[in-house]
Amino acid sequence: MRPKALHTRLLDTLTTAILLVDANMRVSYLNPAAETLLGLSRGRVLRENIARIVQEDDDTIAGLQRVLATGIGFTKRQATFHLGPNHTITVDYAVTPLTLETEALVVEIRPLDRLLRISREEAILSSQQMTQVMVRGLAHEIKNPLGGLRGAAQLLARELDSEHLLDYTNVIIEEADRLRNLVDRLLSTPRRLLREPVNIHEVLERVRQLVEAETQGELPIQRDYDPSIPELMGDREQLIQALLNVARNAQQALCDTPAPEIRLRTRTQRQFTIGNQRHRLVCQIDICDNGPGVPPDILDNIFFPMISGRAEGSGLCLAIAQGIVSQHQGLIECHSKPGNTVFSILIPLENSND
Repeated sequence: MRPKALHTRLLDTLTTAILLVDANMRVSYLNPAAETLLGLSRGRVLRENIARIVQEDDDTIAGLQRVLATGIGFTKRQATFHLGPNHTITVDYAVTPLTLETEALVVEIRPLDRLLRISREEAILSSQQMTQVMVRGLAHEIKNPLGGLRGAAQLLARELDSEHLLDYTNVIIEEADRLRNLVDRLLSTPRRLLREPVNIHEVLERVRQLVEAETQGELPIQRDYDPSIPELMGDREQLIQALLNVARNAQQALCDTPAPEIRLRTRTQRQFTIGNQRHRLVCQIDICDNGPGVPPDILDNIFFPMISGRAEGSGLCLAIAQGIVSQHQGLIECHSKPGNTVFSILIPLENSND
């Protein structure tokens, strides 16, 4: 076997994406891993200027030309490549000068999206578990003085003759009751899941009916369902509660939005990782709204109790939804910008043990 043919076969077997770029910034070779990463066939890419294939926030061409001029390669961490409309990937890449018959550059690209996603999901799950322990401890501490506060207000009310002053004691009692109910919800033990086949579209239709009833049909809800999604093993009532909590959160975010709209969308993801476990098939339920978006300063903590973008919000709905989905070995993610907020509920479709 000729050395050149051997080198090509070796590069073709690598899982790292490799591109060879000539002095004119045209792609002269890419291996199958690069084809998969870029979503382009070799026939379409060869002889094309690399700037037409990969666009980066920084000037990629200038960096490559600098390597040609100096003979000194470089490595860039967590770069964002724009591969087309609404398609970006996060990568590490290294550029190395190569002298063959003519000058050329070797570009090695390692995708980071999956690793970053795993790290982010593991952090969410870990933080959620720690937060639950902390909140339960805090709730216990709050509940005891609440009883004393309410009792003192009742005793004080018996000593007052003025209806005007009784209004104040009634406020104290009502607010103490509201806080006690809130604490009880924080302390409540999630009931055991009832594992049975569930049609996720029947669940979504129930959620849609409830939201439409609450809004008296004034909030348009669009549906984009994938009818090929199989049934999943889960607790139908709890899944309704989780998705309803997310949908109500979207509904409340649309209060001041002209032409408000919610979209319910279902898709499947294959060979998908949730936390540190890879699943053969995952159901993705997207609940989208065109509201103002989640404030950036709370986006990373939106699923923690007491975190809310609304002054009157308790911050419990999303925390409860995340807890229910976690019991189904799933996860909820949020991607938000003004005019487009998407809550993605990801639940494995293969049967799983309790």
